[in-house]
Amino acid sequence: MDKEYLIKKWLDDELTETEAEQFRGLEEAGFYEEILKEAKRFKGDVQVKVGSFESLNQKIVERKSPSVNWLKVVSSMAAVFLVAFSIYTFIDRDEINTFATYSRQQETITLPDNSIVNLNEASQLEYNLSQWDDQRILQLQGEAFFDVEKGKRFEVNTAFGKVSVLGTEFNVLSRDESFEVTCYEGLVSVSYNNKEEQLPAGTQLTIIAGKAIKTDVVIAAPVWLHQKSIFENAPLQDVFMELGKQYDIDVQFEYNGKQRFTGVFEHDNLENALKSLTQPFNLTYKINDDQKVVVINGKD
Repeated sequence: MDKEYLIKKWLDDELTETEAEQFRGLEEAGFYEEILKEAKRFKGDVQVKVGSFESLNQKIVERKSPSVNWLKVVSSMAAVFLVAFSIYTFIDRDEINTFATYSRQQETITLPDNSIVNLNEASQLEYNLSQWDDQRILQLQGEAFFDVEKGKRFEVNTAFGKVSVLGTEFNVLSRDESFEVTCYEGLVSVSYNNKEEQLPAGTQLTIIAGKAIKTDVVIAAPVWLHQKSIFENAPLQDVFMELGKQYDIDVQFEYNGKQRFTGVFEHDNLENALKSLTQPFNLTYKINDDQKVVVINGKD
C-alpha cells in the first residue's frame, strides 16, 4: 500500500486495523509517532491541532537536517586538526642539509659555525641543521677535508668509523673498502671496531680489511685539493681505475702485469696523467673517440 496514503490516514486517525498494522511496519513509523507525541505535550487548555502530511513532512526534513550540519562541522574540525597537525609536524621536524658531488666535481661547504669542508668527487655529506648548536655531527660517504673552528666536539661518522675533534684540520676517506684519516693540524681521535686511536698532526691512519696501519705524512694538505691524486705502493691497475673516475673515461687493459705505483697524477691534463703512469713501466696507451683509454705494452 502507498506509504503517503497510510501516513495521511494515520494523521486523520482513520486507519483500519489492517492499515494500522501496515503503518507500524514502516521504517519511519516510530519517528512520526514521536513528532505527534511532542505536539500533544502542551497544557490541556491549549488547542492542539495536528498539521497536514505536507506540514509533517517539512518537520521531518527540518529534524533530519541538523545531523547533516553536524557532520559538516565535525568534518571541518577534522580538516582543521589535520592541517594544524601537518603544520606542527613540518615545523617540528629536523632540517637535514645534504651535499653531494659527482665524478670530477668538488664542492666547498661552509658550516653554521664557519668550519669549512672541501668535499671531494663522488662523495656525500649531511648534517642536522636543527641540532647543530647542540651537537656538531656529520655523516660522510666518500672523501672530505675539514678545517674545523674551535668549539664543541666535532664528529664525522662514516660506515667504517668515527672521527672526533675540537678544532683542527684533517682529511677523511671512506670509500669502497678503504677508511683513511689524516691529521694535518691539532689532534684527531678515530674510533673503529671498538678501538680508538689518537692521531697528532702529521700522521695518517689507514684501515683496510680491518687491519690498521699508522704512518707519517709530510705534506700540509691532501693532494686532491690541488687537483692531483697521490699513491704509495698501490696496484697500478687500481691507479688507472682512479684515473678513469677523475676523467670520466673507461680504462681497459691489454697487458698482464702486477706493477705497483708510487707517485702522483694530475686531474686537469689527461695526456700528462697517462704519461706519468705508463712511461715508468714501459707501457703505452691509445685514446679512442668514445671516451675509452686502452693501456698496452710498450713493445706491442
